[in-house]
Amino acid sequence: MTSFFLAILISGLISLILTPLVRKFFISKGWIEDPIKKQQKSHNATALTSVPRGGGLAIFIAVLITSLFFLPIDKHLIGIFLAAFLTLIIGLIDDVKDISPKIRLIFNLIAALIVVGSGIGIAFISNPLSGGVIDLSFLKINFNFLGPHSIWVLSDILAIIWIIWCMNIVGWATGVDGQLPGFVSISAFFIGILGLKYSTDITQWPVIILAGAVCGSYLGFLPFNFFPQSIMPGYSGKSLAGFFLAVLAVLSGAKLATLIFLLGIPMLDAVYTIIRRAVKHKPIYIGDGQHFHHQLLKLGWSRRSIALFYCFISFLLGIISLFLNSTQKFYVFIGIALLSFAVFIKFSRHT
Repeated sequence: MTSFFLAILISGLISLILTPLVRKFFISKGWIEDPIKKQQKSHNATALTSVPRGGGLAIFIAVLITSLFFLPIDKHLIGIFLAAFLTLIIGLIDDVKDISPKIRLIFNLIAALIVVGSGIGIAFISNPLSGGVIDLSFLKINFNFLGPHSIWVLSDILAIIWIIWCMNIVGWATGVDGQLPGFVSISAFFIGILGLKYSTDITQWPVIILAGAVCGSYLGFLPFNFFPQSIMPGYSGKSLAGFFLAVLAVLSGAKLATLIFLLGIPMLDAVYTIIRRAVKHKPIYIGDGQHFHHQLLKLGWSRRSIALFYCFISFLLGIISLFLNSTQKFYVFIGIALLSFAVFIKFSRHT
């Protein structure tokens, strides 16, 4: 537990120190968000100031330094941070000059392949109906290349899809000041807390430390991103958030259901977005200004209120997750989903 909170503290301090330096550097280079474009993205009628993106740089460095301080370097850690570094570079390029969503998706896939290639996969998932597990490791391809190797087909495919999914849906759920670092840091915190329940298992130690590092990095970034923000996470900060949370869920023993539960609103918002765009025959990757936070803005909610609402819901779901098993989480989530979809549909009809 001491190491977990130390990881949060160290990562938070590094991020707190580096973020204004990154902001200053981006401003000096003229790499700032066009306020008119930003206004169109957020669908907010109020005037918006021009601020830089690129917050992912400070976040990545904070997570990296903290992890290297606490964790031994092995193939898993190398794979995670190689993929994270690639994600950061593509994100920063997008933060400076927008690139095609298709290109971003290709590099999401490459990042996921790097993680899986390092030996990280989803060997099983919990069965919410029976309380048991569903084995995904039975389908293997064995081969020899500089030694014996195995590819767990279903395990690796699911891990790749999961990582790409999280890298995108976390970004979709971000549109107002302080929204992203708030719910991401809370989600990482509760993943770490859940890992502490099994701290006698040494395989959980890297999860606990990495969760603390991710939590701290986004907490350290939060003061500069909360309303009125002076720097945005940008695509680099968004995609890194989804990437790290996805990897944490896999490393913690395939706790995909736990992360889905913690990211309740972003997950449901993403599902509804895909359905809505498919029904309207629109590309999934093209924004339409109809996300949940957009609807709240149209109803007159302030940016500060929306960010705090997302944080509150994430914290509430985090507390609940500490007391529920997989089956109970499944049924609670189904209830939340039905209620949320009813709200989303009502918003769509009245805005």
